[in-house]
Amino acid sequence: MKVILRQDVESLGEAGTVKNVSDGYARNYLIPKGFAILASPGEMKVLAENQKVKDRKIARQEQELQELADRISAVKLTFEARSGEQGRLFGSVTSGDIADKLTAAIGHEIDRRKVVLEEPIRTSGEHRVTVNLVGKLKPEVLVVVKGIADTEEVASTASGEA
Repeated sequence: MKVILRQDVESLGEAGTVKNVSDGYARNYLIPKGFAILASPGEMKVLAENQKVKDRKIARQEQELQELADRISAVKLTFEARSGEQGRLFGSVTSGDIADKLTAAIGHEIDRRKVVLEEPIRTSGEHRVTVNLVGKLKPEVLVVVKGIADTEEVASTASGEA
């Protein structure tokens, strides 16, 4: 049975996609819960029209945000954090930290959820971080993390032991 998903369904698909599922799964779970509707010819036309409108909206937003994407690509963010041996940070640089510093650098609000990090940055060095603006606009920003060793602590522990 073909259904059109109204909401994102885990392990099945995203909202607005047409999926072929078993009859029982559609009748007993997806349709009664409001997760999907039956893919009739009329609903398929509505889906196609909605997709066209969505594509036009994304294309217009991409044009508007192209200049912002170019400014983001040109930015180099530098963070300083305490680090231990082999450049491993005691803390981490998170997507929120990057979004805050990027907002200050370019003068345009960047939401932390648009900064793509699989996991927080925990090592010093250069890292490429993607910012999802809209559609295919995904500029990368260069994040440089400089590790700072606590020389005072190292010096005091060395003199205290001697």
